Amino acid sequence: MATAERQEVKAVAKWVRMSPRKARLVIEHIRGRSVPEARTVLAFTQRAAAREIEKVLSSAVANAEANHDLDGDELVVAAAYVDEGPAMKRWRPRARGRAARIRKPTCHITVKLTTVERAPEPAPKAEPKAEEPKGEEPKQKPAPRKKAPAKKKTEEAKA
Repeated sequence: MATAERQEVKAVAKWVRMSPRKARLVIEHIRGRSVPEARTVLAFTQRAAAREIEKVLSSAVANAEANHDLDGDELVVAAAYVDEGPAMKRWRPRARGRAARIRKPTCHITVKLTTVERAPEPAPKAEPKAEEPKGEEPKQKPAPRKKAPAKKKTEEAKA
């Protein structure tokens, strides 16, 4: 029997103006979930990173539907990660002619989707025998009782 290949579809958003650490907090919530479930989680997450991750997730689903003829609702988030991008360096004037460095971090968000491997449906169960009425459980025999130990004959002989 030939095994079906798992198709993997990905989408990447580069140079997103957000700290990678903040984006990683949100992306942990969708890893391993189905696409509809991940969308629901992101819709109710209040962090700003959720909006950016939702865009990447939608892009990955659109890639799967347009390029691979897959159903978006049957996909699972196989991998989701955030890499660090270059940080823009700016300067801010401070007192007495000095300057303070400002780092404006960026990140690259990647979402990979795969198809769900469905298990084959089990065969239908055999019909119950005609002797057993439907809806009732078959009666079980009660467990046999243990007999009391026999009295010794020596007591009877003494009497």
